[in-house]
Amino acid sequence: MNPLLRWMLLAALLLLGGCASLSTAERERAAGIAVQARSQQVDCQQADRCAEDSPLRALAGRAFSQSRPDRPQHFATILDQGEDALVARLNLLRSATRSIDLQTYIFDKDDSARLVIDELLAASRRGVKVRLLIDQLSAISDLQILGALASAHQNFELRVYNPTFGKARLNYFDYAGSVLCCFRRFNQRMHNKLLVVDDAIGVVGGRNYQDDYYDWDAEYNFRDRDVLLAGPEARVMAANFEAFWNAPRSIPAERLNDVGRTLLDSGPPVLEPAQYRRPERVERVSREASDPDYVGRMFVDTALPVSSVRYVADLPRKHRRERAGHPEYGQHITEPQLDRLIKGARQEVLLQTPYLVLSKPARELFRDLRKREQPPKVLVSTNSLAATDNPIVYALSYKYKRRNLRELGFNIFEYKPFPLDAPVDYRNLLPDPIGRGIDDERRGSMLGGSAAGSNARPPGSGAGTAPETGNHRAMRLTASAYDNARARRRAAAANGSEVERDLLRTETRPSFLGSKAVNRPLPVTRSGARMGLHAKSLVVDRRIAVIGTHNFDPRSENYNTEGAVIIDDPVFAARLADSILRDIEPQNSWTVAPRAKPVVLSGLNYSMGKASEALPILDFWPWRYATVYEFQPGPDCPAPLPRQDPGFSACYQPVGDFPEVNVGPKWLLVRMLTAFGAGLVPIL
Repeated sequence: MNPLLRWMLLAALLLLGGCASLSTAERERAAGIAVQARSQQVDCQQADRCAEDSPLRALAGRAFSQSRPDRPQHFATILDQGEDALVARLNLLRSATRSIDLQTYIFDKDDSARLVIDELLAASRRGVKVRLLIDQLSAISDLQILGALASAHQNFELRVYNPTFGKARLNYFDYAGSVLCCFRRFNQRMHNKLLVVDDAIGVVGGRNYQDDYYDWDAEYNFRDRDVLLAGPEARVMAANFEAFWNAPRSIPAERLNDVGRTLLDSGPPVLEPAQYRRPERVERVSREASDPDYVGRMFVDTALPVSSVRYVADLPRKHRRERAGHPEYGQHITEPQLDRLIKGARQEVLLQTPYLVLSKPARELFRDLRKREQPPKVLVSTNSLAATDNPIVYALSYKYKRRNLRELGFNIFEYKPFPLDAPVDYRNLLPDPIGRGIDDERRGSMLGGSAAGSNARPPGSGAGTAPETGNHRAMRLTASAYDNARARRRAAAANGSEVERDLLRTETRPSFLGSKAVNRPLPVTRSGARMGLHAKSLVVDRRIAVIGTHNFDPRSENYNTEGAVIIDDPVFAARLADSILRDIEPQNSWTVAPRAKPVVLSGLNYSMGKASEALPILDFWPWRYATVYEFQPGPDCPAPLPRQDPGFSACYQPVGDFPEVNVGPKWLLVRMLTAFGAGLVPIL
């Protein structure tokens, strides 16, 4: 595009978008208004800031007391179940005595997010220094809330990372303008998710702050994973947070153009009291977070002692475009560490990622593994089209199933939208408080009767037909209650009591590359609250375990900053492997495998499909190399088989390329994206 025309279009878009920058004087006045409004009252004068006694904080104390300079000691526990992950966070916030640092990509204003906000503010009023760092693209955009938080308390600070045009709230004119002026910068997002308390204990993983991540959404929830780590490595986490906090792209909320304008025009807004959609659920979680016995049973008793631990995370300088030879050129930290782990695999790579879109270097890495005389087995857990929150990305990965299976040797398992044995309290998936009629047994018993927690499973949940458990009963109630409650939910949404549904829940929201309908999960053939995979984990040789934010895709490699905890410990790695293997069992996932060869012209079909796949733009061949299979248990098929097993075809039935998707015209969309969307791979 002609440069003059580019800038003329940009100016027009900015005018349409209402981008009015504050002057330096106005910005200082707005910041002054926020600072002056901040409360200085501290409710606690005790040295420990009236922190609640917490078995988790005591666990951190044990880790430090057992550590030596040459041999640090840590305790780590996997947070598999969504609501329990929220309980752990609340407990840590209430146990803080000095500092809380929270960094995230998405921060909503629904029940779970508001609960965390209130806990952060309560900690600041106790005298704890609280810092909240959110990415601009997908976090709070409500100017009243941002203005209220910026003015809340002297111990509470809020910064926004990489705000486009210095704004918190963008519209589609802003998105279009960002494409014209600063496409790469707009796409450089802070994808890190980190919580550090008192520089002693931290949480890292895939979860943002939104109901979907804690099994609290009535329509769609993420199957996600975090790791809670207590010990000296928390100081490394804190140092990484500090680098982002002090980065030039981290802007105090009160200094943003639109938040500052709100402060100038109407003064500091008042943060209205929370109006929870499901108050009984909030009360339950709040009660459990202050119950030492519950916290000890769920998180401390399940913690494992580990010594070899590293927190690796990109720094803000990853977003600089330096020349080759510059001392900060190529400062990608997370990706090279993960690549080295995979490259060193000898027996097995167990990979879990929601988006199976490989960059060219990643493809070469797995090709090199495949060329070995005894290549390691590669198992991949990822989303099906029915489960994914981002059908565009799935469409692009669908194009390359042949390559992933045949050339890279992947064994791929696609997560079902209605898994029967997921680590979730299925009562939470009911759309309304109808679930009160369900037997009110503890969540641990619904997951197999064991407080050992997230890896417990119901009796009889193996390969064969399982008896109906609490999970299955709740699933049936979920489906039947869903239809009856749908009208009430729509009415509630119209009254504003639901989460804003015009905001996309996907981590690529709000994308200027497609409409809401394109980026939302596709319609499925069944009613009920479904799930989609969002966990990002890796196990190498059942010895090295990784839990973090890296999606193992080009976006994570090139645009986003990421972080991960790497633990070299066979016991912890075995526990993480069990968690991933549970996700790929037939109750929870389908198996991707080559189609049965046609009687005639099988070679021609394969060659045409491969040639079509290689085209950079058009993918014209409709017959795909691979499809999706469902395990059929029986006397001759007592247990699942790998796709390479000679008996695979007798025990598995093909269920189509897109099982459980209500295809209709959406199929055409997927095919069009598959055919024409290959060029978007580096962006998506």
